[in-house]
This record gives sequence, C-alpha cells and structure tokens, in this order.
Amino acid sequence: MSEHTSNATVLLTAVERGDPKAADELLELVYQELRQLATRKLAQEQPGQTLQPTALVHEAWLRLVGLENPSFENRAHFYSAAAEAMRRILIDRARRRRTRRQGGGYERVDFEECDLVAPQADDELLAVHEALDKLAKEHPVQAEIVKLRYFGGRTNQEVAQILDISLSTAKNYWAFARAWLLQEIKRL
Repeated sequence: MSEHTSNATVLLTAVERGDPKAADELLELVYQELRQLATRKLAQEQPGQTLQPTALVHEAWLRLVGLENPSFENRAHFYSAAAEAMRRILIDRARRRRTRRQGGGYERVDFEECDLVAPQADDELLAVHEALDKLAKEHPVQAEIVKLRYFGGRTNQEVAQILDISLSTAKNYWAFARAWLLQEIKRL
C-alpha cells in the first residue's frame, strides 16, 4: 500500500470521527486527484460549459464532507462517493438547463458565426443518468464502474485498483455496462 493511500485511509477514519482538521488535511491530500477527475469529466461536456473543474471539486467536496460525520468504509468508497457527488451535480445542472426558464428546448444561435448549438449533451447526460439507475438495481458493480469511468473520469486500471478487482474484470464489466446502457437508452 502506498503512503498516499495509507494517509488517505487514516484521514478518512479521522473525518468519520468528526476531526475538523482531518477533513482539511484529506482535501489537501486528494485535491489534485479530484481536480483531475473533474477536468476529465468536464472535457466531455458540451462546449460552452460554465462549470469549472475547481467549482465541481469544491461542490462535490461540500456534499461529501459537509454532512455531519460522513462515513466512508475505505478509499474505494470515498472515490465512489466523490464520483457520485460529481454525477449528481452535473445531473442537477443539466436538469436546470433544460427548464424553460433557463432556455431548455431552445437552440442557441451565435450571431457572429451563425453556428447552432443544440442541447444534445444535456439530453445524453440525463439519458445515461436514468439508465444508470436501472443498471444499478440489476448490476451494482457494473454501475459503480460506470460512475467511476463516465462521471469520475477514471481509467479501467484506476477502477480496478479502487474496486479491488482485476483489470480484465474491470474491462469486461465496462464493456457489458456500456452495451447494457446503450440498449436501455435506445428504449427511452
């Protein structure tokens, strides 16, 4: 086990006990990694996205440790919870953008270049979200892999390490989950 992983585990335990300094130390320890995840995820979003990786990390952090005495079983559970928090933030933003008040259903016209920007990325994100909830009921491990890969920006190798499974299993589960989600999204 690396020193980083060991320190994270110790700090997670301290955060669970309610140690206020531990949460700050944990943020310092995992901040860069969470920011990289957020950057990867936001790079997949539609052009014109106003949410910055730093803001996504901070909002996810507040959701993770803003609760009184958050409880994380281990490092994998923490990163899974972080990916889930980022997922929920992005889903909330997509839903908000689709509302009529926010211009949902309308096409944006850039008058300087006359390019049309359609809200397809939000629709795709919401479709994945709905299908992912169904996948989680039938195949929870595969759903966790989707959260870590799609919403958390992790690679198969990172997912395998976080979930303590082999790389080939992570790849197989990812392939299965993608195919399952594609079929489910077609039904929606």
